[in-house]
Amino acid sequence: MSTPHNSAQKGDFAKTVLMPGDPLRARHIAEKFLTDARLVNEVRGMYAYTGTYKGKPVSVMASGMGMPSMGIYSYELFQYYEVDNIIRIGTAGAVSEKLKLRDVVLAMSSATNSNYASQYELPGIPAPTASFELLSKAYQAASSLDKTVHVGSVFCTDVFYTENDSLIQWRKLGILATEMESAALYLNAARLGKNALCICTISDCPITGESTPPEEREQSFDDMVLIALETAAVL
Repeated sequence: MSTPHNSAQKGDFAKTVLMPGDPLRARHIAEKFLTDARLVNEVRGMYAYTGTYKGKPVSVMASGMGMPSMGIYSYELFQYYEVDNIIRIGTAGAVSEKLKLRDVVLAMSSATNSNYASQYELPGIPAPTASFELLSKAYQAASSLDKTVHVGSVFCTDVFYTENDSLIQWRKLGILATEMESAALYLNAARLGKNALCICTISDCPITGESTPPEEREQSFDDMVLIALETAAVL
């Protein structure tokens, strides 16, 4: 079997998939953290690998940038490849004044300005939310690794370059950070009866202008990756 976006065969993916946005980060994670990792997809350069971590099968696949891309790849993994759990591991911009560069955020829920949920024709506005099982296990994993994490809501946006200061308004509602994929992932998981969690590392602070270099985003942020892997190991 395959899809227009994925040449993997049935059984090539583990039940738990880690999803960074960047294909090069997916390759880096597979090479550094997984045992016997093998490439199972490279269509459109969206590398996917399956190996083991502490004896547990785990896959890692890039999602690309934005909700449309995450929506496609996560839907196919859930619906066609029988994946049960997807953990997004990506970067985010700090919104809360409590956060600094390289802090890790567990996204309990995802506010959004996207029209993604309109496809469901609901008589109201859904609340994209993480799986409590994944969230609780990730929090426990962070504690066991002696890593500090921030748990709360993020703002998932369709717009990277914006011409307004809406982040200040979201800060007033207690939003921790902003990123571009979690809402689509959470909605797909809810619709298909699967589990999802977004773990993000703060790579920049849009309000202050601070940022980390692209090379660091590709090859570091190991705290986030280890928390996700330790979570996958107990699922």
